[in-house]
Amino acid sequence: MPDQAAAELLRLLSVMARLRAPDGCPWDRVQDFASIAPYTIEEAYEAADAATRGDMAALADELGDVLLQVVYHARMAEERGAFAFADVARGIADKMIRRHPHVFGTAAGADPTEAWEAQKQAERAARAETGVLAGVPLSLPALVRAAKLTRRAARVGFDWPDAEAVLAKLEEEVAELRAELRNGPDAADKAALQDEVGDLLFVLANLARKLDLDPEACLRGANAKFERRFRLIEQTLAHEGLAPADAGLARMEELWAEAKRRERGA
Repeated sequence: MPDQAAAELLRLLSVMARLRAPDGCPWDRVQDFASIAPYTIEEAYEAADAATRGDMAALADELGDVLLQVVYHARMAEERGAFAFADVARGIADKMIRRHPHVFGTAAGADPTEAWEAQKQAERAARAETGVLAGVPLSLPALVRAAKLTRRAARVGFDWPDAEAVLAKLEEEVAELRAELRNGPDAADKAALQDEVGDLLFVLANLARKLDLDPEACLRGANAKFERRFRLIEQTLAHEGLAPADAGLARMEELWAEAKRRERGA
């Protein structure tokens, strides 16, 4: 299997080199890091979705798309003389060995979490990144980044004591938003509303973290639930010869409640 994997990887690297060659694919030849980055993020999410659904065939396909993104970036970097795929693979292998001294013999018996964090701190120091919050990428989804920022702060004691305290903070933020809306949404200051809604989302990300939940996964689940229920509304209305825009809110809310009852087996 290792030989087969190596052979297939070399084949993929050759395919990418051919696509980027002067007589290769016109679309692939004009891409750069910035233009490819959105696809990199999209493919990672699609792989995560397949993994969450437990669809192994889809996961194998999506992981291939993710690997293509790595190969794509590495090829463009190699063309610039910056680095190559081998450097990427070597770097991550070395990093995993450094961060697992309890596995690779450099610190037998060490606590895995403490060893991982200690090595990450050392790596940040080597990059001259200072401060508790250093190195949390700006490119992360905002909910994920909020959870990471507060997890970092929590390590030095800057944290709510429990989920109940976070809920109290959430109620405080809701009250502040209500105060902004008191004169009606049209009269409210847009920047202030954005600030208050941002605070709400930030506190919700904290609440998920305190409950040992991934806020991004929570929202993905809520999105999927909304889609399922709304599709049931559309299907029911279609059987009645109606489009959603013609059914009226009261009827759609009635069907929404019915969709909830179905999901809960009531």
